[in-house]
Amino acid sequence: MTILKCPVCGGSLNAEPRRLVCSNRHSFDIAKEGYVNLLLSGKSGDLKGDNKEMARSRRDFLNRGYFEPLANAVRECAAAYSAGGDAVLDICCGEGYYTQKLSEGLDRRLYGFDISKNMVRLAAKRRCGATFFVANIASVPVRDESVRFAAHLFAPFHAGEFSRILETDGVIATVIPGRDHLMGLKNVLYSEPYPNDEKAPDAPELRLTDTVRVRDTITLPSREDIASLFQMTPYYYHTPSAGMKRMQQLDSLTTDIEFVILLYRK
Repeated sequence: MTILKCPVCGGSLNAEPRRLVCSNRHSFDIAKEGYVNLLLSGKSGDLKGDNKEMARSRRDFLNRGYFEPLANAVRECAAAYSAGGDAVLDICCGEGYYTQKLSEGLDRRLYGFDISKNMVRLAAKRRCGATFFVANIASVPVRDESVRFAAHLFAPFHAGEFSRILETDGVIATVIPGRDHLMGLKNVLYSEPYPNDEKAPDAPELRLTDTVRVRDTITLPSREDIASLFQMTPYYYHTPSAGMKRMQQLDSLTTDIEFVILLYRK
């Protein structure tokens, strides 16, 4: 049985040919790529989240392996905190890079969702055995206490909703930027760059039980990759024009990457 629930009435969704249907006959078509849109606000997720160009740019950047150390660490956490057949959910999965990495060598029931239909469409095209769906993180169409392990990378934190969907003793791995993450890029963009504060999200419903730190140094050999990385960061929305000009003149960039994986248990 799927862990998905009907976003209209809350009933369990069951698979029929080319669609998911609940007992009240609310029906959701499965797209040709293999995902299902469970987002009710508006007619579709086409205009929500990243557009097609941004989605493809992010996919191409991640596929080059720059953040593979993080992907491997998250997969190790999933292996440690779930068992064969358990439901594993990639929250705000984007174009599916991390979901695909979770699928490598793990026998789990994989799910992933994002509010961007453009992202989920690309994720489904990875054919990694996961069930992908379009949904809002503030109201996830997943049954109560049905997820053993969840991965949550660089997205808003909804502690109450995460607690609801996690099994008793289930774990969510939340990733935040480490102190020196992308400092090489920030040194170009800003005259006085500040380190990240590594502030853990407030989660009164969950217990922070462990942390894992991931560090590496990467070199981006092209303007295209530098621009793709920049577009994936919050700096994309508030960088002064002088910093933008300096970045656009770079032919390569070397920077530290640093991530902190926070492991919360229900």
